[in-house]
Amino acid sequence: MFKANYMDSNCLRCHKMVYPTDKIGPLKDYSFFHSGCFRCVDCSSKLTLKTYYNNQYSNEDKEVYCSQHVPKIGAGRLDQDAMGIKAAMNVPKLSQSVNEQIRPGGKAFFDAEALAIKSHLTNRSLMKKDVENATNGHSQTAQQEEEKIHHKRNWGRYDSSALHIQHALKQTAVQKKYSKPHAQAISTFLDEEEQRNLEGRHRVEEDLLYQEFHQMRSKEEEKAVQGIQEEWEVELTKLTAKFERDLHMKTKNKEDQKVLTLKYTKEKDKFEKNMTLKKEKKKESVTKKLLEHERAAAAALVEKQSEEMMNLIVEKKTKLVEVGDELEDATSYPTQPPPPLPPNFAKTDIYKDPIEFEEVDQRAITVAQVDQETFTDLVRQLVGECKSDVEKARTIFRWITVKNLNSIMFEETQRGDTPMGLLRGIKFGTESYHVLFKRLCSYAGLHCVVIKGYSKSAGYQPGVKFEDNRFRNSWNAVYVAGAWRFVQCNWGARHLVNAKEVPKPGKAKSDSLRYEYDDHYFLTDPKEFIYEFFPLQPEWQLLKEPISLEEFEELPFVRSLFFRYQLAFPTEHMKSVMSTDQTGAATVRLEMPLHMQSALIFHYNLKFYNKDADNFEGVSLKRFVMQSVVGNTVAFRVHAPCSAHLLLDIFANAVTPQEYLTGEPMKFKSVCKFKIVCSELQTVMVPLPDCASGEWGPAKATRLFGLIPLTHQDALIFASQSIEIQFQMSRPLTDFMATLHKNGMEEKKLSKYVSHKISGDIVTLTVTFPEEGQYGMDIYTRELNSQVEINSNEKHLLTHCCKYLINSSRKNRH
Repeated sequence: MFKANYMDSNCLRCHKMVYPTDKIGPLKDYSFFHSGCFRCVDCSSKLTLKTYYNNQYSNEDKEVYCSQHVPKIGAGRLDQDAMGIKAAMNVPKLSQSVNEQIRPGGKAFFDAEALAIKSHLTNRSLMKKDVENATNGHSQTAQQEEEKIHHKRNWGRYDSSALHIQHALKQTAVQKKYSKPHAQAISTFLDEEEQRNLEGRHRVEEDLLYQEFHQMRSKEEEKAVQGIQEEWEVELTKLTAKFERDLHMKTKNKEDQKVLTLKYTKEKDKFEKNMTLKKEKKKESVTKKLLEHERAAAAALVEKQSEEMMNLIVEKKTKLVEVGDELEDATSYPTQPPPPLPPNFAKTDIYKDPIEFEEVDQRAITVAQVDQETFTDLVRQLVGECKSDVEKARTIFRWITVKNLNSIMFEETQRGDTPMGLLRGIKFGTESYHVLFKRLCSYAGLHCVVIKGYSKSAGYQPGVKFEDNRFRNSWNAVYVAGAWRFVQCNWGARHLVNAKEVPKPGKAKSDSLRYEYDDHYFLTDPKEFIYEFFPLQPEWQLLKEPISLEEFEELPFVRSLFFRYQLAFPTEHMKSVMSTDQTGAATVRLEMPLHMQSALIFHYNLKFYNKDADNFEGVSLKRFVMQSVVGNTVAFRVHAPCSAHLLLDIFANAVTPQEYLTGEPMKFKSVCKFKIVCSELQTVMVPLPDCASGEWGPAKATRLFGLIPLTHQDALIFASQSIEIQFQMSRPLTDFMATLHKNGMEEKKLSKYVSHKISGDIVTLTVTFPEEGQYGMDIYTRELNSQVEINSNEKHLLTHCCKYLINSSRKNRH
């Protein structure tokens, strides 16, 4: 049965596009639902992946049901159709029959000549006649000879067009899952010297182009400098003339002449310094204007040379197949770049974890530590042992991300035929990571394109319109695993960082270096890539239903960590700009995957939009956000303190309870940002009590400390003049401490109103409120096996456990 496209399916219920952040599925026959549409088709009750049912008795019915309404089969019966099936299965098989519908009449079919195997058919018929002429006494011998001939025959010649046809025919079948093809080493079909010779011709072309760049820059800089020089001479003449006039008037007083001469010297030096700065700025301006032209020219040259290198590789593969040698990837990889189409399966179908590329990545790191003189040497060292096209692309991607090209120091005398002279385009600014990736892919025999468009890159904020070239960017698509797939080397690159641990004795200092990179930007799925990158050509979105630039602007502003942690938005209507209600409130909700609930910790920052100010009337804006966790959903409820535009930045980190309990500082990274617009505020909002940052409620205590709330499961508590809060310990904890906070009251004065006691595994916190109002309560503790001795009130040596927001009023009666 045909299965819908895994990557680009609409919601079965509402038929609208399903984005990864709001996707339920794939389910039956690769069907998908929005989380809001995932309800029983009969009673509309909300379903989960644990509670839904499919109709097991109808292949056509893809709907979902609750346990009460799922169709159930009645008593069995044997009808005419069932008998017909049995009869059909008993029909004798005829090996000689031919189904004429498989090959239609007319000219629209491939015959023997089209596939270049006519010679094989002719040879086969002649051999058959020879065998028939043999006597019956020698029939066994003739049969043995026929079998020998069968194994020696050349079963047809495949030229480049035949290879192209075969690949085209393979592409008509829907590829339902990734089948890892085996890639031949370049050395098996392309002599190193031939590739090096073509590179040499390319190097000559490149040398001429860079000579033109250098001559043009020198010429334009000379013009710019000449204009400034003329201006300098005119101004210097004026300054000298003025000095001479003033000096002539003070001929009698030598002291005045000294003062005047000193003044003139200072003015001249200052003027000369200003003119030098102006000269350098002019040079930079000229270079910047020329750079766009140079980049276009360099990219065009790389495009041409990459095509020539690919043609050479295809030619050598074809010749090898023509002489009868078998190349496993000769027909599996296309000879010409296919049109841009959505991939049929996801990145996770190709590999689940980057650890699968451990050997490939280590090879890239090793190669990156040595400089090569030619691209031929470089690529053969990188992909020589690769077993698939994916591994080839991976090792090139990792080499670029490891090499940290932005930090490479070049000598002014560096020529193109010296180590790292290969990368002179990086030095001149004419070759980007993406052009370099395309060039290296062509040497490895991979189709690759450079895509231009917009990106939500550094400096972008949610709500910004793409009206100019500020956020123009480029990236790659490489054809691997049977489809075009995105690669962003520049965003995937990370700087070298020192590992925290001290190098072990006997190991070099370099052994303590850790190579960081972002795996999200290697073979990124189109439905995730579209959140950050918008190509100028819609077909290169690689989506079944491309979106508009306006829709791209409205998509939530998410970062790669959002997808790495498998976060999602509970609603499909989530946009990057959110408006508050009349009370100034707006809520952002994120859903966590079940296996990440115990590991993810969130934080946030709130500030005024397009400003650095993060406080209002001396109060931190963080106190106008209430973060809470219920089940697998984390919510950030923002209450704007005034009519304004705000920027909410949400951060996350995945840690184990053991890592959290050490109390070591944790590094949080941004996962998404939202613009909060408060146009009108009818209610004056007061800030939350000044508690520790982070989420409200006991969920954190349960996840990280194993504390189970017995009395109060919600973050918000309504109490009278006193309250008791109880927890049950699932593992030994000690040194509990609780602190009260209230706007307008000192923390020290409130300390006497809260106490705790431990009875067995039950912890009871008792609070008596001195007056009505809103309080915040922080709870701290530590592991029992901790070696730290805690004195009273030393909460900085304890770990924050959780916090409650308590509204105390005499009206609240239990």
